Amino acid sequence: MKTSIDSKTILGLHLPTDPRWVDLASMSLEDILSDHAFCEQKAATACISLIQSFPDKEKLVRELSPIVTEEWGHFRQVLAEIDKRGLKLKRQRKDEYVNALLQFKKTGVTREENLIERLLICALIEARSCERFRRLSDGLQDDYFKKFYYHFMVSEAGHYRLFLELAELYGEKKAVQKRWQEYLEFEAELIQTLTPRGDRMH
Repeated sequence: MKTSIDSKTILGLHLPTDPRWVDLASMSLEDILSDHAFCEQKAATACISLIQSFPDKEKLVRELSPIVTEEWGHFRQVLAEIDKRGLKLKRQRKDEYVNALLQFKKTGVTREENLIERLLICALIEARSCERFRRLSDGLQDDYFKKFYYHFMVSEAGHYRLFLELAELYGEKKAVQKRWQEYLEFEAELIQTLTPRGDRMH
């Protein structure tokens, strides 16, 4: 199943995933599903945290509320897949990728600037997740899992766009776009430092 989502022109990512990653992931089904499940859980938690931190941002609250439900539904969907295959949900691992993005986040800034930073980090995580799901949808041999990950790819693409739209709504557009490019450049450098591993989504 070929997809129409391109990592460079649509998602803006500067560096594609190493092709070896799909082969590694296909050999570590229990690990990749477990990590995927926790990624969905953390995505729901991130949206809840944004709503709690910025309840005065009405559009943010209204737009992210259904995303919380959707992400938690994704967690349950992946968990059901683990159970169906007689696998086990493994322990949550340290996420080097996300932790590095958080370290790149500006500190000592205003409340409004902090919101933009958090929205851009969420957008970037969703963009990379979308790109990884595209790789799985295109590269796996199992037709069932091709469709399984295509569904997640489409969802993550929508979330990525929403986070960017919210950042541009609550920040000055040119400044947001400039900072977004800085995140993309940093993320490309980060991806090059991380060894491709089949037991994790990022």
